Amino acid sequence: MITAVLFDFGGVILSSPFDAFNAYEAEAGLAKDTVRTINATNPDVNAWARFERGELDPAGFVGVFEEEATALGHEVDARRVLESLRGYVRPEMVEALRRCGERLKTACLTNNFRDSLVDPAQGDPEEGTRSDIDGIMAMFDEIVESSVVGVRKPEPRFYEIACERLGVAPEDCVFLDDLGINLKPAKAMGMTTIKVVDPAVALAELEEVVGFPVG
Repeated sequence: MITAVLFDFGGVILSSPFDAFNAYEAEAGLAKDTVRTINATNPDVNAWARFERGELDPAGFVGVFEEEATALGHEVDARRVLESLRGYVRPEMVEALRRCGERLKTACLTNNFRDSLVDPAQGDPEEGTRSDIDGIMAMFDEIVESSVVGVRKPEPRFYEIACERLGVAPEDCVFLDDLGINLKPAKAMGMTTIKVVDPAVALAELEEVVGFPVG
């Protein structure tokens, strides 16, 4: 029986940054998915991973990320990459969080950055203000942040921390994330997983799993 719902933040509660990456790439004359390609190279030890674990400050990230891009033959403005993390709040996901919180335990599992050059949760002033984000974060029973705990998705320890804080077993959880690489270890641990591509489809799957309306 599911007793806990775990939500990724960017790409689930907020819109995905990948469209913004692609917009920057088009503007800069880079091939589509250049940023994702850089992020996928040495994914456990690259600038992105080290930044999410709190091992690099913003200036350090910018320097290392741009060096990695250059080594792969790309000229990238890492500050613009960080700015692309701004997204807008998905109201339907917030409503699902609210309804799940009425009956089940909830947690936010987010790979994030400490002291970033931009606030990745800031978003559009009319759709994702700081006060909106603060209110959403207050709805979770627990928040597990990579930059705070020092491990990140898809490292198994990250999911173990979430379960320990909620007092649940992995088998008790359903986890929503927009990246398959983050869902794979969660599923291996026994969690039910939902990949968020189309939010409406994902929410329909969530309703089937938890057994009550979430929208």
